[in-house]
Amino acid sequence: MAFRAVHAEWGTVFAHLSDLGCGRGWEAVWKTRPPAPLTCDECRHPMYAKTSRGGLRFFAHAPGAPTCALGLESVAHHLLKLELANAARDAGAHAELEVPGPEGTWRADVLATDPAGNWATALEAQLAPITGVDITARTDRMRADGVTSIWFSDRPRPPWLGIVPSVRLERSEAAGHLAVAEGLMKFESRSWKPVPASLIQFLTWAFTQRIVPHTPRTPTQYPQRPLPTVWTAPQYVSAEDTHLVEEERRQRAYETRMAALRAAQERKREEIRAQNAISRAKAVDEATTAERAARAARTGRLREIAIRFRPGIDLALAKLADERGVTATVGFSTGDPRYAGGVPLVDENGVTAAVFDPDPGRVRGHAFRLLAGLLLIFPSQTSQRRFEKATKRTKHKPIDGYRTDFVDAPPSGPAGSPRRIVSNAHTCTCTAPQLVARIQNAEYPAEPSDQMGPAATLFRCRCRVCGGTYEKPWRRTGSTPAHRTTRAGE
Repeated sequence: MAFRAVHAEWGTVFAHLSDLGCGRGWEAVWKTRPPAPLTCDECRHPMYAKTSRGGLRFFAHAPGAPTCALGLESVAHHLLKLELANAARDAGAHAELEVPGPEGTWRADVLATDPAGNWATALEAQLAPITGVDITARTDRMRADGVTSIWFSDRPRPPWLGIVPSVRLERSEAAGHLAVAEGLMKFESRSWKPVPASLIQFLTWAFTQRIVPHTPRTPTQYPQRPLPTVWTAPQYVSAEDTHLVEEERRQRAYETRMAALRAAQERKREEIRAQNAISRAKAVDEATTAERAARAARTGRLREIAIRFRPGIDLALAKLADERGVTATVGFSTGDPRYAGGVPLVDENGVTAAVFDPDPGRVRGHAFRLLAGLLLIFPSQTSQRRFEKATKRTKHKPIDGYRTDFVDAPPSGPAGSPRRIVSNAHTCTCTAPQLVARIQNAEYPAEPSDQMGPAATLFRCRCRVCGGTYEKPWRRTGSTPAHRTTRAGE
């Protein structure tokens, strides 16, 4: 099927034109005797005029024709070419079908030209699959001969759409004519939005350069997919440029404000750091005084308990020596509430260098001011993470966070030396708690108290009623174990 043939006397004739393009009627070539002298301008094989059952006029190759590009084209392709040609004429252009290029390197499905001869545009109906490389090469060949091109498809999602100047068409159910579905857009409200238009309107705007191909630099409004190239009016290109300039100005202004805000915040943080340094130095001095007083009084019972029953202290002391060059020992002021249940590790001058395994539930007041500026070492990474997670939920948080580290302590010490109970259970809120403390691998009875007893500074207790950890002051009520835990192998 073709809409163009060569008459031996009249030259090129067009089946879709009422006068065949040469001042003759269709009857001059259709069912004539003898047959009209028609040939294919592609393969030079004889052709004859035909009419479909629906009244469509076209030219067909006579039997025995060689393989011809025109003969291989589908009916849908021919019909789309015909509609493009009719729309181009309605848009005020002169249109011819299947026009070859100057040297035969390309053939336009429809060549639309200005009656005054100022421009020529190829309207390409592309329904078969084609790669982006091939369609770009065909466009470049036409452009080299001074012919611009617009590619059309009525398929749902042509993959090449937007790679070259192109649009996707759909048939309007209401009007029955072809309309642009994708590829024609306007810039509005900081994004590109689709513009509805008939095929005739689109070609009228394109021929008069009221719309031009453009590469968007801002997002496309959903549901339209982003395309590398769209058709739009020059004023919308200018609107996008203005928007981008304004966006760049706003971004610079925002960055300037944020830089000033960050600088102000950093100055405030420096002021807080300076105040904290004074507060922490005072807390360390107070802890040093307490440590020296404890050494002088030789009140080291809790110190000995910590050394014996807190696994990992020896590893913490070794870490201080190896990694920080600090020779430290367990402080005599162990049990002081300012260490939040942890064990002070003091240097040769009695100055606290680190605190081993503090309890996050006790970090407040004097303990917070001291621990905020010290290194906190934990017997395992699990206990380190537990501390960090627990302190994130409280107001007692240093501006730069706690300095923490951990050692890989064994799960329990030597025979008969259990570690302190660390439970992830909830906190006991019972009105009448029944307490039990685990000390030296045994559970001892305990009860709430107005102030912490000696054992409470190093160990924790739980409530038998709810199973939760008891965080308030408590004391041991008996020296006889209520229950002894038996380890495997004993």
